[in-house]
Amino acid sequence: MPADKSSSPSSLHSLYADHHGWLYAWLCKKLQNRADAADMTQDTFLRVLNSPQLERLQEPRAFLCTVAKRILCSFWRRHELEQSYLSALASLPEPVAPSEEEYALVREALEAIDRLLDGLPGNVRHAFLLNRLEGLPHAQIAAELGVSLATVERWIKRALTHLYLARLQEAP
Repeated sequence: MPADKSSSPSSLHSLYADHHGWLYAWLCKKLQNRADAADMTQDTFLRVLNSPQLERLQEPRAFLCTVAKRILCSFWRRHELEQSYLSALASLPEPVAPSEEEYALVREALEAIDRLLDGLPGNVRHAFLLNRLEGLPHAQIAAELGVSLATVERWIKRALTHLYLARLQEAP
């Protein structure tokens, strides 16, 4: 494509029309999977669409190849991570996987917690859960939520008071 063409829709259209088939075939050869190759071909052209270099392309296939290789690297990294995760899951002993009964108990407990926290503003609820479930100290919660330490302390106190009153109402 000549360097003086602008990045108009027609230049992208001609880039796509001229090189889509070639790029798809190249990715099919690399991946041995037509569906993944089709997805990556589209991803490549989406990235090219937002590229400021589209206006100055002199070697479109080399450019497309570079963009596609970057996408391929990300794909293979993600695929390797998924395989490692699946392998780790497969190596876990059976008792580690929760039974249906354990799953039901956990779900019931989560629903009870949700009911107890019902009525709290979202920010108060979030700060409380970060503190109690994630174990974050008040200072770290303040930094993460972008509020003062005093605000986090006030929110945690509000949540604890709310829970105490909710438990009193549930008691027979």
